[in-house]
Amino acid sequence: MNGAKSLLQDLDDAIARGTDESRAKALWHATDILITGRYSDDEISMFGEVIGRLADEIEVAARAQLSELMAACDHAPLNVIEKLALDDEIEVAGPVLRDSNRIDEKMLVESALTKGQAHLLAISQRQQIGEAVTDVLVKRGNQEVVTSVARNEGARFSGSGLLHMVRRAEGDSILAEQLGLRKDVPRHIFQQLISKASEDVRRRLETERPEMMAQIQSSVTEVTGDLQSKFGPSSRSYFVAKRVVTTQYRQGNLNQDSISNYARQHRFDEVQIGLSLLSALPVDVIERALMDRNREMLLVLCKALDFSWDTTMSLLFLGAKDHLITARELQDNEREFGRLKIETSRSILKFYQSRKTGAGADAGRQPELQVH
Repeated sequence: MNGAKSLLQDLDDAIARGTDESRAKALWHATDILITGRYSDDEISMFGEVIGRLADEIEVAARAQLSELMAACDHAPLNVIEKLALDDEIEVAGPVLRDSNRIDEKMLVESALTKGQAHLLAISQRQQIGEAVTDVLVKRGNQEVVTSVARNEGARFSGSGLLHMVRRAEGDSILAEQLGLRKDVPRHIFQQLISKASEDVRRRLETERPEMMAQIQSSVTEVTGDLQSKFGPSSRSYFVAKRVVTTQYRQGNLNQDSISNYARQHRFDEVQIGLSLLSALPVDVIERALMDRNREMLLVLCKALDFSWDTTMSLLFLGAKDHLITARELQDNEREFGRLKIETSRSILKFYQSRKTGAGADAGRQPELQVH
């Protein structure tokens, strides 16, 4: 400790009375000693004071060289890293923004909020990027930045960040494809993405993500009535229910309260017919949503219709085996329902409608989506 302190004091004296050339030599001498040695936190902090003072007085090219060295140093002084990361010159800021493991999320967010697109691009190329940082990148970044961060497998996105990316991907086939290739994109976001993507992008994603597309197809385009209701559309009770609910719909009396009451009475036929009329989806698709163990499609449908959680919960119980749901499952469903956005869910619903046009004799001419 004393040796390092004495050395740094000598360097500090040289800085105070030296020439530009001697200061530059002092900078590289201090940097070499720091990089090659092993020091305590206090000693690293003292190195930071000396190197930081010298960094204020050198030209851009020299600061850029210093940044390259500091970016690769696992014990670089934090004050020096921050100074370099917030430098206006991308040649200086770039290396630490891309590669330094000493830069924290707060510094990255500050740089992303205050600097230009070149700085944002450098951040988007980091090996790991947290949600707080990607939230800023997807909002402030240009096309190159958002495409870069979408391509980065080490980037983590919040739910709102992914939705913002989906909106930006509309009309941008490159971004849409990169986003669709990410393994961490949940299915409902993937549905939202392909509902707005071009046919070319959809075809490429069908090739690259067959497992995801197969799930979507099974929920949307491949439903052909193989999950027939336990009551069956051929039963007398079904046709009676259809006549009653259709009349109720035509009179303008079919609404959330109606659906909720039917669900609580376990009147499955009335529920699936009513939801079909309100959502403009064929009955077999509604049946699939109600009976499927993956409740995601039902949650999206309820959110698109602006149903309350109480109504949604009654539909979840209706479709559950023996009308029973564990407390854990219910909590998970409630949390997922709360995360869904109405506009996102309605976009997915429109995609369902477009893929099922003319499907099934029971679909007929479906009414438009009702907004409550």
